[in-house]
Amino acid sequence: MFMKKLLLLLITLVTFNSYTNAQNKEMPWQISLGLGISEYYGDLGNGFFKFDLTQHDISSNGDGRSKNLPGIVTFGINKYVNSDFDLAFRASNGEWGYFKELNKPNVIGNFYRSAIGLEFTPRWKFLANDKARFVPYLTAGIGARMVGMPGKQFSDNLFEFTLPAGLGLNVRLTDKLGLNVQTNYMWTSKDESEGLVELTFDQVWNHTIGVTFNLGKMVDTDGDGVSDKKDKCPNTPKGDLVNETTGCSIDSDNDGVADNKDACPLLAGIASFKGCPDTDNDGVQDSEDKCPTVNGIIKFGGCPDSDNDGLQDSEDACPTVAGISKFNGCPDTDGDGLQDSEDACPTVSGLAAFKGCPDTDGDGIEDKLDNCPKVFGVAANNGCPEVKAAVKQLFEKALQGVQFETGKSVIKPSSFAILNNVVKIMAENPTYKLYILGHTDNVGDAAKNLKLSQERAAAVEKYLESKGVNTNRVRSEGFGDSNPVYDNSTPEGRTKNRRVEFKVEFEQ
Repeated sequence: MFMKKLLLLLITLVTFNSYTNAQNKEMPWQISLGLGISEYYGDLGNGFFKFDLTQHDISSNGDGRSKNLPGIVTFGINKYVNSDFDLAFRASNGEWGYFKELNKPNVIGNFYRSAIGLEFTPRWKFLANDKARFVPYLTAGIGARMVGMPGKQFSDNLFEFTLPAGLGLNVRLTDKLGLNVQTNYMWTSKDESEGLVELTFDQVWNHTIGVTFNLGKMVDTDGDGVSDKKDKCPNTPKGDLVNETTGCSIDSDNDGVADNKDACPLLAGIASFKGCPDTDNDGVQDSEDKCPTVNGIIKFGGCPDSDNDGLQDSEDACPTVAGISKFNGCPDTDGDGLQDSEDACPTVSGLAAFKGCPDTDGDGIEDKLDNCPKVFGVAANNGCPEVKAAVKQLFEKALQGVQFETGKSVIKPSSFAILNNVVKIMAENPTYKLYILGHTDNVGDAAKNLKLSQERAAAVEKYLESKGVNTNRVRSEGFGDSNPVYDNSTPEGRTKNRRVEFKVEFEQ
C-alpha cells in the first residue's frame, strides 16, 4: 500500500509541475525521491535479476502468507559541479531478503531483513551537456548501511561499509522536474545479514526509479525575467518588453527599439526618434519631414537647399547654383545688382546702363568699347583722352623732322630740338605713353630695311629715356618698308616714307 501511494505521488508531481530551469550552475542543488527493489547475492545463493512478485513470508507460524518483493525508498541530494560531474548523496530505507524455496516458508536459508543505507557516489555524466534532455551517468563511491537483525536491539544491528557503483539516467521533463532511473551494484564489508558466516561477502543490487527537483536561484543579469541560461540576449536594455522564451526584445520592425518603447512599432526607425523612421537620414523624422524621401535640413522641415544659399529648392529659381533672395535664389556673381542670367558681364561688376558691364574710368563708354578703359576719355577718341592740337602738330612735324645719318641709326643733331619738345610734352602729360614707329623706303634689301627701321626707332626711344622719360612710358618698333604712305617710285615719295611716327597711348 505504501509503495502504491508513493507511486501515485510521483505521477502527480510529473503531471502538474511547471518550473522552467534545469539543474546547472544557476540551480546547482537537486533532490530526488525514488522507489525500487533490492536484490541479494551471498551464501544462500544468487537472487540478482529474479523479479518474483509473490515471495512468501517466513513467519514462525508458517502460515504461508504472501509477501511483496523486497522494496526500498531512496532520498538523494545532488550537487552540480560542472557539465561533466555531480556529487551525489543518497539515503535508502527498505527490505532485503532471499527466498530459496518460494512455496516452502519454513525452509532453512530463507530470510528477510530491513536495511538503512547511506552512500556518497560522485557521478560522471557522459554523452550530455547542461541543456540535454537525457543525461546518462556512471556512479561509484563509498557508503555504509545498517541491517536489522531478528531478536536484537537496535544498537546491536549489523553495521557494515559498502562500495556502490552503478549506471543511471536523468530525464528532464521541465526545467525543474525530471525522472531518474538507476541500477546500483553494492559490495558489503560483512557476511552476516542472512545469519550465516561463510566465505562470500554479501552483495546487493538495487534498481530504482524516481523523480528529481532542481533547487537554486535564477541568474538574470539584465533583469528581464528570463534566466541567463535561456536568454539569447543577456544584455537587453532595461525596460524592454522581451520574448519569454528567448529573452530578446520584442521588436516587430527589427529596428533595435523594443515595441513598448517604439512610437512606430511596425516601421523600422532609429532610437533617436523612438523607433520612428528618418528615410532620408536628414535628422528630421518622416512624420515631421515635408520632404521625407529627399535629404534636407531641419530649418526647412527636412526639405533640401541643394546650393546652400538659404532658400529651399522649392522656392529657389536656381536650385543648383548659390544665389540671393533678391533674385529668388539666382546668383549675382559680381554683385552689381544684376542677376547673372541678365548680366552681359556676369563676372565683372558693372552698370545697369551697360547690362552689367563696367565703365572703369567713368567716361560713359563701357570698357569693352573703350580703347583706354582706365583713363577718362571721349567718344570721339574711342574712350581715350583727346590729344592736344599742339601735340598733334609737333608729332606731325617730327615725321620728317627727325633725321638720321644715311644708312645709319645715328640721330642728327638737327633733330634734337624736336625730340626735346617731345620730352617736354611727356612731362606735361603724365597719362601719355609714347609709341615710336620706325619706317624706311623700299630701296635696298627688305630685311636690312626692317633692321634699320627698328634701330632708328630704338635710338629715338633711348634718347627720350636719356632725357628723363620713364622707360615704362615708351616703346618702339620698326616696320621697314612695309607701311609706305607715299609712292616709292619718286624721290619725294621715298623721302616721306623714311619717317619716325609718334603715337600717344594710354593705360589699358
